[in-house]
Amino acid sequence: MSYQSTLAAGSFAGQTIVVTGGGSGIGRCTAHELASLGAKVLLLGRTLEKLEKVAAEIAEDGGVAECYSLDIRDEEKVTATVSAMLENNARIHGLVNNAGGQFPSPLEAISQNGFETVVRSNLVGGFLMARELYKQHFQANGGNIVNVTADNLNGMPGMGHSGAARAGMENFTKTAAWEWGRYGVRVNAVAPGWVASSGFDTYPDWMKEGIRNLKNHVPLGRIASEAEIASVMCFLLSKGANFISGQVLRVDGAASFGSAQAVFPLPPGKRDNSQTYNGFHRAELPQVLKD
Repeated sequence: MSYQSTLAAGSFAGQTIVVTGGGSGIGRCTAHELASLGAKVLLLGRTLEKLEKVAAEIAEDGGVAECYSLDIRDEEKVTATVSAMLENNARIHGLVNNAGGQFPSPLEAISQNGFETVVRSNLVGGFLMARELYKQHFQANGGNIVNVTADNLNGMPGMGHSGAARAGMENFTKTAAWEWGRYGVRVNAVAPGWVASSGFDTYPDWMKEGIRNLKNHVPLGRIASEAEIASVMCFLLSKGANFISGQVLRVDGAASFGSAQAVFPLPPGKRDNSQTYNGFHRAELPQVLKD
């Protein structure tokens, strides 16, 4: 079985696309879809073993991937890694700025170090990757950047450090789209809602019951699959989105339009009208959702 993308076969033939955080979760899924559509995928992440596992999966499915171990928060290493990628690849067409992470905590319990670490992971690192690819390659050749944020429309109670970083990434997206557009560089962002991804299993036990109940706070009555996020990112990278830039697409089942605290729950409706799309043939349900 192969990846069941909604885009036409060969949509990314001859293209090379960088995916940060490509060793797991949404990044892994997006890399698989891009590879299935003909792209050569450059996987970046801190843990080389995880990247190599994904690269082996892609190769087994008939695709091509390279791995680069990198902490995107390190400016010198980002500069050097982008240079190394360009030594191995004469042309890079796109960047999926997916790497990031956070931990649950009320604002008053977050230390300065904890706040800055999350901001560096979710904002500074993405900025560095985009800036270096722009300076070293996209300014001369054009390019396509898709940043990954999160549902911060009504704030992010319990993860205020991440909310601040994600809001910054949205603003950076708009500024970069304006400043870099004259060189043929498009910059957009995707803001996923709650997604059945491996990231759920990184949260502490006391959050597990809440995670299982997240679907009750989504008008569509469920949470997203990784493929439903990846498909939007692949669309934004595709030719069909060639006149879209500076936009933030929310992929959250309309959950972001309600209260962040779910103080106004909707009455029951015919929620089974919404069917999950999962084109990723290697998708794995997070353990917390199996329990």
